[in-house]
Amino acid sequence: MRFVVVALLVMLGATGALAMGGNKPEKPPTNPSISSSGNPDAAPPSGARVDAERNYSLAYDEVAKANKDLEDGKAKNAGKKFKKALEHAENATSLDANYHEAWNLVGYCSRKLGDYDKAFASYDKCLSIKWDYAPAREYLGEAYLEKNDPKKAREQLVMLEKSGEADEAAGRLFAAIQAYEKAHPEAAVPAATTTEASTASAPADSSSNH
Repeated sequence: MRFVVVALLVMLGATGALAMGGNKPEKPPTNPSISSSGNPDAAPPSGARVDAERNYSLAYDEVAKANKDLEDGKAKNAGKKFKKALEHAENATSLDANYHEAWNLVGYCSRKLGDYDKAFASYDKCLSIKWDYAPAREYLGEAYLEKNDPKKAREQLVMLEKSGEADEAAGRLFAAIQAYEKAHPEAAVPAATTTEASTASAPADSSSNH
């Protein structure tokens, strides 16, 4: 598969991150869209969408700062910034309930703050709006690994493969799963079983199951 090359490049980094407790700063979700249509040439959005994107942008900036604090070993400071980011992201979803990127960011921040119930619910909401949104699939898979559920993580990998345009996200999740299995040999799945799971993946329009 195409993402295997990417996976091999990031394997060592993912292994080290899991060994340190899964605190490796991840690439934040994509920047807010220029317009509600996603077309740079389209007229700018107005009203609630403008406010939603402004809040998303504020949340995104806080996430970047928080991840930098994690890199520097400043977990307490990072937590404060993730809380600020979560507040902004939740404001964005209250202004535009169909803002799937913002729902993903709510999930991301909630997960970093240890609130996995909210994280799973937010990722599911994001994916119910856009089932093939790669960042949410990747982060959801990583959340399952953090909750010691590699089977569910592999299901998200299968969904990323089905999208056909998420090689980098699939590669990172694949590497994270491999790192998890290296640290937990009992969780490893034979190649044949993995292949069978891929052929029996969930329908494309379904959200994640957990």
